[in-house]
Amino acid sequence: MFSTALEWIDNLIGLLYPRLCPACEENALPRQSLICLQCLCELPYTDQHLDVDNAFTERFWGRVPLESGAAMLHFVKGGRVQALIHQLKYGGNQEVGIRLGIMFGETLRNTPLFESIDLIIPIPLHPRRQRQRGYNQSACIAAGLAQGMGVVYAEQYLRRVAYTNTQTQKSRMSRFDNVSTAFQVRKAEQLEGKHILLVDDVLTTGATLEAAALQLLEVPGLKLSMATLAIAGQ
Repeated sequence: MFSTALEWIDNLIGLLYPRLCPACEENALPRQSLICLQCLCELPYTDQHLDVDNAFTERFWGRVPLESGAAMLHFVKGGRVQALIHQLKYGGNQEVGIRLGIMFGETLRNTPLFESIDLIIPIPLHPRRQRQRGYNQSACIAAGLAQGMGVVYAEQYLRRVAYTNTQTQKSRMSRFDNVSTAFQVRKAEQLEGKHILLVDDVLTTGATLEAAALQLLEVPGLKLSMATLAIAGQ
């Protein structure tokens, strides 16, 4: 009886103050849903996971030797994906990263290009920035990917040792200079011979991912793939 009363109260609150979809900020969400059905169907999926050569991996040609790489969604300024990423990074909505990560992970799990992944590592935030934000958005995505793929994720192997300025509005070379010495690999011997999936939120120029990747690729026998929730146009 008590649980029934709580459910009735919850339904009433939902009618008076409906949870809005974080992608369109218009449609009310059914219980337990992250995104409304309309947005879920209309999100701009890339299908990059199906091809070894795609718009994602092209950004690293001649720079980083990748096994595979893919983004789940196209990032369009002012669109649904930007709204979701904003909710994840600045709105405190960690569930966006986790749930979308699970969706993407379930897709990658059945994809030959990603089936040999041994470990998922998120791009770390500097401890100072993580204290400011309260969490690492890339770790939220990695946790979801790990659940969807059935693969372990870990944050202890890659450390951000330099506090860098925001990458927004910087050119590709300026971005790389900004982060070129920002990362340090720890317990490298535990990564030897493993296939690592390096994870971030959005691929733009790729400077941050490249800087982290070059450090990881110094580990003997390590193979590297990458995944992000979204890819932005250049």
